[in-house]
Amino acid sequence: MNEQQERIQRIQAVKSAHEAELLTKANVVGVGIGFRQQQQLRTDEVVLVVMVEKKVPSAQLAPEDVIPHQIEGVPVDVQESGRIAPQQIIQR
Repeated sequence: MNEQQERIQRIQAVKSAHEAELLTKANVVGVGIGFRQQQQLRTDEVVLVVMVEKKVPSAQLAPEDVIPHQIEGVPVDVQESGRIAPQQIIQR
């Protein structure tokens, strides 16, 4: 197993342990594993991604709704995704 695969396994373990808690925070609509984004550009760093409907400054959130920069040493990137809604499948 190479270093990148080990990193992804570590992030997956942290995601599994903390996803339910993260989903209870205000504005959070999803949790996944992906690449960090900086100024809307993708980097090569694989991180735990917390998707929010709309990014807001931490100062506008209740303390319990602030998403940490790291969880168990795994870097976290908050990404604005908008509202996520299930799609209806139309049979033809």
